[in-house]
Amino acid sequence: MKTEDLISLLSTGVTPVDAGLSRRRFVRALLLGGLGSFVLMLAIYGLRHDFAVVSRTPLFWARFAFPATLATCALFLAARLSRPGTRMGALWAMPAVPILVVWSAAVAVLCLVSPDARVPLVMGTTWRSCPFNIVLLSVPAFVAVFWAIRGLAPTRLRLAGAAGGMLAGTIATMAYCLHCPEMSVAFWAVWYVLGMVLATLIGALLGPRFLRW
Repeated sequence: MKTEDLISLLSTGVTPVDAGLSRRRFVRALLLGGLGSFVLMLAIYGLRHDFAVVSRTPLFWARFAFPATLATCALFLAARLSRPGTRMGALWAMPAVPILVVWSAAVAVLCLVSPDARVPLVMGTTWRSCPFNIVLLSVPAFVAVFWAIRGLAPTRLRLAGAAGGMLAGTIATMAYCLHCPEMSVAFWAVWYVLGMVLATLIGALLGPRFLRW
């Protein structure tokens, strides 16, 4: 077969790449995963009893903004790792920025209070269950996000799984904020972060198994 004939054969039936496929898959994943985590939160924990009052305070929205900002970073990383051949470089450091901001705020708060008040601010009353509640609420988001990533042919499965797990964990944390009674920045800086880290590690473990295409 001549070279020209081979090229002609290979180019037959080639269709344009759907540039909006990644965006559509992740939009669906965010909607379905977010809705699933929210419904699961309502079914298991319910809204906090004073939600109507606390939702009018800036501190409530500052708490919600923390996982929401991390979700934006995780979405960017997951979308890039879903496509073969993309380079990450220093982009992995993106999630560190909101975490460092919250950690700095937590240190500032702890420095302003008396020594005997510091431990209660960090531990709260739900520290034993908080990270595991976040992991539980991340299950619907895990399913949706892994579906989105797998359909885009990732090649670095463990890294893509970690990014997907981070995204699922942040979605779950946003849902959990609607129930969680803890309002201390020091609490979020430890236990919310731990919950999202656990989801990230689970994603890294599950990536090679469930993202293979």
